[in-house]
Amino acid sequence: MKRMKRWVIAAVVTAALACVFAPRAAAQDGAVTGQIMDVAGKPWADITIQAVSEQGAKSETKTDKDGNYAIRSLRSGIYSIFIVLPAPNQPYEIKIRVQGGQEAKANANFKDIVAKQGAAATEQIKKQEEEKQKFEGMKAHFTAGTALLEQEKAAKAELSKATPDQRDAAKQKLTDLSTQAAAEFSAAQKAAPERDTNQHLMWAKLGESYDIAGRNDEAAQAYQQAVAAAESNPALKGPQLAGYYNNLGNVLARGGKVDEAKAAYTKSAEVDPPNAATAWRNFGISLYNANRLADAIEPLQKATEIDPKNAQAWYLLGASLLMKMTTKRVGDKDQVQLAPGTVEAYQKAVDLDPTGPWGAQAKQGLTDLQAMGAGIDVRVNVKKKKS
Repeated sequence: MKRMKRWVIAAVVTAALACVFAPRAAAQDGAVTGQIMDVAGKPWADITIQAVSEQGAKSETKTDKDGNYAIRSLRSGIYSIFIVLPAPNQPYEIKIRVQGGQEAKANANFKDIVAKQGAAATEQIKKQEEEKQKFEGMKAHFTAGTALLEQEKAAKAELSKATPDQRDAAKQKLTDLSTQAAAEFSAAQKAAPERDTNQHLMWAKLGESYDIAGRNDEAAQAYQQAVAAAESNPALKGPQLAGYYNNLGNVLARGGKVDEAKAAYTKSAEVDPPNAATAWRNFGISLYNANRLADAIEPLQKATEIDPKNAQAWYLLGASLLMKMTTKRVGDKDQVQLAPGTVEAYQKAVDLDPTGPWGAQAKQGLTDLQAMGAGIDVRVNVKKKKS
């Protein structure tokens, strides 16, 4: 009887253990299998293989003598299969989808992998070398252009001092240097690497090479390209972009395109508010130099409003306001009628620059007005020194 009971107990325990260790239904599990080949194309034994789920669950095994491996009992999902390579190499990753009841294959032949990576690396090195050569070529042309630009500036200075019999030769020299400098900057642009971020600078230098020689239309086109290139580069800040707009305004004003020049100077003031007075003053100077004094009044008034301590702007404003001077018949004489603000502008220039060139010219202007019968007092107010 005791033997019977023991047998029954053993049978019950065995049945219980069979229940505990019964495998889950195969339909719930998936697997990843594969073969790993080394760089010689031979089976790679004893290499660690890891399967990591999107949730971070990790399973691990090693390849057998034939390079084969299998990782089973994986839930359905996307897995990263990591082949743990010898140090200092990083694990090689294969992404794969695992479905319940199926085996997903993840093979790797490192002979083919290294060959492909080697070809890509060779191509990358080739491309880098080409880019380097392009950069060196661009740099050489840019350096040559910059040197010619300095010679061009010197030639312009020589032209301004040339005697009548020297002017033709001096002018031809200036034109030749401008053409040579422009050619170098154009060559630098062509030699520049793809998507080069310095295109704005090369356009600006090209514009300057035309600008110095008085080639307004060509300079305007180049400066417009510099502006466009600079605006597409978010790394550039206000002052540099404002400078390009300012240069564009200069050549447009010099060429008589006042409305277009005004738009360029306005943009210069907008993108660099701290230097807005400079933009308006330059507009006024350009118009003044082009003998468009009536047009120069408005920008010079804006310049003096923003920066009331610039003697040059006040003098030029006074001189420009003379264009609005009229005469009025009083009895048998004509009396000079000055535009409002003329005397005040001259006086401001004198006050701000009492011993300098702008103050001297303004004082002379006041003297000339008095001689014309404008009825003004040319005595200059001199501030007393503090004791």
